[in-house]
Amino acid sequence: MTSEPPKDPKSVYDFVVKDAEGNDIDLSIYRGKVLLIVNVASKCGMTNSNYTELNQLYEKYKDKGLEILAFPCNQFGEEEPGSNDQIAQFVCRRFKSEFPIFYKIEVNGDHAIPLYKFLKSGKWGIFGDDIQWNFAKFLVDKDGQAVDRYYPTTSPLSLEFNIKKLLGISWM
Repeated sequence: MTSEPPKDPKSVYDFVVKDAEGNDIDLSIYRGKVLLIVNVASKCGMTNSNYTELNQLYEKYKDKGLEILAFPCNQFGEEEPGSNDQIAQFVCRRFKSEFPIFYKIEVNGDHAIPLYKFLKSGKWGIFGDDIQWNFAKFLVDKDGQAVDRYYPTTSPLSLEFNIKKLLGISWM
């Protein structure tokens, strides 16, 4: 659920999406930050490990310019069946997540939100443009460009080196 898609988007900052409460959020508010955009689910076998590690990354790098944007999606095994309110309560209560949770969306098919159509239009893996499952991850640089796409099975903590590089933080 989004507003009209931009005609010729140049970056993720050209999109407006809905937060979990249904409010329009202009992604340009994240200009200059490194973004990790993830399609999430509450009842997936990867839920605990992903939310735990996403929280660890967020806690460590939120004050250095990282934002994690979580988009609930019920397209894979119906593993995100709840309402937007139920999803937000689950994430806040169970995982104490502080990063933004957005409106439940579709990431594939005719009803995929424009943001995900844009993200998937890059030079990605062997499965084509479609997202394979819950917890697929896009790493977006400070200019709003997707620079990497990671499979659902990729541990969020394994992205730390690339996140630090985009944030301009020395690995040492």
